[in-house]
Amino acid sequence: MAEDDSGLIGASAAIKRDLTWILATYVVRRSSQGHGVGKQLLDVSMAYGGGCLRGMLAASADPKAARRYRLAGFTMHPTMLCTGKVDRHLLPVVERVRDGSASDIDLMNSVDRQVRSSAHGVDHELLTQMHRLVVIDRSTGSGYVYLEPGGGPYLLAATNRRTATDLLWESLAASSPDGSCAIGRVTVENEWAVDVAMAARMGLHSLGYLALRDMKPPLPYLPCGPFL
Repeated sequence: MAEDDSGLIGASAAIKRDLTWILATYVVRRSSQGHGVGKQLLDVSMAYGGGCLRGMLAASADPKAARRYRLAGFTMHPTMLCTGKVDRHLLPVVERVRDGSASDIDLMNSVDRQVRSSAHGVDHELLTQMHRLVVIDRSTGSGYVYLEPGGGPYLLAATNRRTATDLLWESLAASSPDGSCAIGRVTVENEWAVDVAMAARMGLHSLGYLALRDMKPPLPYLPCGPFL
């Protein structure tokens, strides 16, 4: 945290999962931006990740923040946001999908390591209490998706695109018939998710960046903000 005479002016929080450093929170009060506060906070958070082989964070479209991350050695991957009311007549039937639980954490950690080279570990212990979990565990592929309260994916990972596509459709099927839902932080490499959104008649928009250091964009993968 950073403070001055007026109180709190900024904060950052980082976590380590296996050998991946993740920036979970990073904020500087607008009136304090441009005075080196953000750089100091980021430097301290990155020092915590000393020894990690990879780094990742979710970035807004703020050009100042993007510049700071780029100067820190991150590659900025533009991301997309798909939103809208799902046309329920277009929802396919997805077979061999089940509700998950904490007993699936080992399976999910295995999927994580294949997709992003690091498990979520204790994150799953928290997420299984906060979100409905849907799991696929077939001989042809495995994966999971945590659902937003109104439907749509909060966090999705799978060992192949077909499995990921089925999980995404299942998350959209959980949306309210009268409400809209969103698919966020879709990188270009995950265009399979855009294809699902287009088939469901959802709209496509730009949304910030997925900033990565010494790693390729996870695929197939739809990250959440705090846990990535």
